[in-house]
Amino acid sequence: MRYQYVVVLKRGNERAVDLLSILLCLFSLFSFLYQQFLSYHFNLILSVCAAIILGGLVFNLVLARRRRRAAGTGAIPVRYWYWMMVAAIGWVIMPFLSWLIVPFALLALLESQTKHPLEIGFDQERIVINTLIKREHRWTAFTNVILKDGLLTLDFKDNRLLQKEVLDDGEEDADEDEFNTWCRERLAEARGAA
Repeated sequence: MRYQYVVVLKRGNERAVDLLSILLCLFSLFSFLYQQFLSYHFNLILSVCAAIILGGLVFNLVLARRRRRAAGTGAIPVRYWYWMMVAAIGWVIMPFLSWLIVPFALLALLESQTKHPLEIGFDQERIVINTLIKREHRWTAFTNVILKDGLLTLDFKDNRLLQKEVLDDGEEDADEDEFNTWCRERLAEARGAA
């Protein structure tokens, strides 16, 4: 679908997601190594999973350091879902806590979604909030929509308020005044139709 305007919002939970991912990968790594230490027979799959997780964590730490140094230059985002999936595979063959494959696989799949910037699309009939499950709202559901000083405010008629900071990517697609005028026109049309 083609939108008249698309506003990209900041996500503030990237560090918390990274920390949780690192802790879960380290927990898996130490569990796999502990199992190898206790076991009377060598398990190649657990050893390979542990080596991949360790290598992946080191790779991501180096990448994160480079990203901090090159902040603002379009640096590569750090992703942990690969290593979480390797950990999920390792938990399948563990003799204890094998059910941990489920949360590890789910968290690996959700990690990508939590780091993806939140986008809100505006067209003539509706506003679409692109989350894990897209939410569509007609213009009649709003009393006001305004973009001011890098802050997008969606004021719903049912007294809900969504206020988020806009991602500053260096390129202005549209002027705030132009966007606000267009939104006022849509809201006036929605009130007139109701």
